[in-house]
Amino acid sequence: MAYRFRQLIVFLCLTLTAGLAAAEEFIVLASTTSTEQSGLFGFILPRFEAQTGIKVKVVALGTGQALDTGRRGDADVVLVHDRPAEDKFMAEGWGVDRRDVMYNDFIIVGPKADPSKVKQTQDVVEAFRRLAAATAPFISRGDKSGTHSAELRFWKDAGVDPKAWSGYKEAGAGMGPTLNMSAAVGGYTLADRGTWLSFKNRQDLEIVLAGDKRLFNPYGVMLVNPAKHPHVKQQAGMKFIEWITSREGQDVIAAYKINGEQLFFPDAQKGG
Repeated sequence: MAYRFRQLIVFLCLTLTAGLAAAEEFIVLASTTSTEQSGLFGFILPRFEAQTGIKVKVVALGTGQALDTGRRGDADVVLVHDRPAEDKFMAEGWGVDRRDVMYNDFIIVGPKADPSKVKQTQDVVEAFRRLAAATAPFISRGDKSGTHSAELRFWKDAGVDPKAWSGYKEAGAGMGPTLNMSAAVGGYTLADRGTWLSFKNRQDLEIVLAGDKRLFNPYGVMLVNPAKHPHVKQQAGMKFIEWITSREGQDVIAAYKINGEQLFFPDAQKGG
């Protein structure tokens, strides 16, 4: 009798442990600081978690670092915004099932007085030439993020080596801290619109250039390849990918607004 009782206790303990493990199922999502600092994840992830019971632990980094996290197998899913780097990640076999998710745009922000006269052009490459020709500082993220990669492409197209220019400063930080530095010194920076709309410490900063089609900023999601890292939570990771690219997930992304302004635009249901 005592033996059977002990068996029952062991069975109940194992059942409880399994239940707790199931209740605590989670994935690690390596993503960008823009998705975190804009408040988007704080808005959409509770909806996914409530529906699936899968918790999402976000590691917010620059896109380059987020992709490196995936390469090391320290994440299950990666959501970033640097298409050339994403394509390389996929071609090297580190990711599977990449899907478009959403987009917004990059903007140049700077002091209202606009000493570099960026407002006088609608051409982003010409704007970068003007920035380099003037004395006002430019604060770069300098963190291998998607925003930093875009910025470097614009400098290259403008024929400017920014590191040879005394006004160029690297923050080595996410979008929020970089905007804080720009506000503090009255400088310019390239920002994603989502983080800018949620940024409070604007001081004398405002948008000085937007709208050039080259400022288009798409985001993609992909599963870290389980063939490279067998511990990747493939089933749970795919549930997240399928949800965020579903009509429901896309509608939740579209519903996120600050002061009535939409921060991200769904991009997964093109032609659907």
